[in-house]
Amino acid sequence: MKLMIASDIHGSSLFCGQLLEAYRREGAEKLLLLGDILYHGPRNDLPEGYAPKEVIAQLNPMREELLCVRGNCDTEVDQMVLDFPILSDSCLLYLDGRTIFASHGHNAGPQTPPPLKKGDILLCGHTHVPACERMGDFLYLNPGSVSIPKEQSPRGYLIWEDGALLWKKLDGQVWKSVSAGDLAALLD
Repeated sequence: MKLMIASDIHGSSLFCGQLLEAYRREGAEKLLLLGDILYHGPRNDLPEGYAPKEVIAQLNPMREELLCVRGNCDTEVDQMVLDFPILSDSCLLYLDGRTIFASHGHNAGPQTPPPLKKGDILLCGHTHVPACERMGDFLYLNPGSVSIPKEQSPRGYLIWEDGALLWKKLDGQVWKSVSAGDLAALLD
């Protein structure tokens, strides 16, 4: 399975559009959004192209291709205008024989992880900083941010395919990768 993973759109129709172009170009089977879809929150500046209503119009037609978890900027009001579920705090995925616990990261995150066993993966957004870091028995992954990247990271997303990871800029350029073999070594 080819899965595209992104986080922290924060209402930018400009960067949401670029993400969806990348999704079509990638040919991924699903797009997992790790929260903070429509609003920027009080700690962030408005992202370029801030237009939450346009983001709604961009994402709703894709409802059958989206998996989502709730971010700290996502609310029940947002769910009223979105045609796909966004209010689950987490989801479990089983990919390539691995258990992946996906959340936004503001509650269950790298500093406050859920119960995980050796070899599991914690997948979060929230920090706006891409990551691939072993933390005790589990691996912490973060795709970074689509619209408000931090710590000089690019706007981008993460691809999971055949046990390998590719962090890509919105234009599709790979800027970091972990092969299936290297991923297995990180987890064992």
